[in-house]
Amino acid sequence: MDPILPSMDDTENISSGHLNRGWVYHDLIRPDAAGERVLDFYARRYPHSSRETWAERIAAGLIRLDGRAVGPDTALEAGQFLAYHRPPWREPDVPREVKVLHEDPDLIAVAKPAGLPVLPGGGFLENTLLFILRQRYPESPPPAPIHRLGRGTSGLLLLARSPTAGRRLSEDLREGRLRKTYRALVAGTAMPDAFKVEQPIGQVPYPGLGYIYAVTPGGKTARTNFRTLRRDPDRGQTLLEVDIPTGRPHQIRIHAAAAGYPLVGDPLYREGGKPALPVNPDNIPLPGDCGYHLHALRASFLHPVTRKPMRLVCPPPDLLRLPEE
Repeated sequence: MDPILPSMDDTENISSGHLNRGWVYHDLIRPDAAGERVLDFYARRYPHSSRETWAERIAAGLIRLDGRAVGPDTALEAGQFLAYHRPPWREPDVPREVKVLHEDPDLIAVAKPAGLPVLPGGGFLENTLLFILRQRYPESPPPAPIHRLGRGTSGLLLLARSPTAGRRLSEDLREGRLRKTYRALVAGTAMPDAFKVEQPIGQVPYPGLGYIYAVTPGGKTARTNFRTLRRDPDRGQTLLEVDIPTGRPHQIRIHAAAAGYPLVGDPLYREGGKPALPVNPDNIPLPGDCGYHLHALRASFLHPVTRKPMRLVCPPPDLLRLPEE
């Protein structure tokens, strides 16, 4: 997905908060969708909204085909463009204070607060880190995230300010020259002082979203290294340092759960590295739900232009601090 585009998923609670300016979602009709009717296309491709809801949007004139109003039974042709004009909506409230940890002509490092999404998606468009930074840095090209942090994850995030910086940092990340270290609070105290998890991560079916990432035999290779920092037997919790040589979606949350030590407060991932089974179909746990305790603490890498070694640290929240910090 293009990082500047919000997802069309409207499962987020958007009943309160910031009213944005709306968005237009575009779809190019490919040969495999030729002959399909407009309503069938949206109901199949975007099942987060019901068929009845899509019919109402079409009737309200919010969907256009090659710039013209369209009916639900209009047959599509390859090469045409559909556009859904989503009206302005109220976004959920988020913390918007973003501290800059490092800034130079090629690179920005910021401290992302927990609860703030990095990219647009679901009910979020302007209440995102990307939108906030693009207002603060109205340059071209705008700062581009090198990696992602989940909405509920806090801490260090790197952004490139030029195509060259973005290309080199992305390559360093893939080749293991950019190393990221996290802190996580997990349930349980019986783990070894150091352990690793190497179960593959991939897409598995999930209600409402179509799929979600979890441990699955057909997934991509993933490895997470854990080291125990502090055990709290009274609370049954342990503070871990985490290193991820690979970067799969939600990898730390999934692998901690797969090892039998899910993150404290994680509403989604359970022991075994699988998503929780929804109890209430009207309240399905989502990847963007907050409540867990995970912090991007440190990044070690080569500067994308000077190639000098860099080590940036984002102080953790109190719950994830060691006594001497």
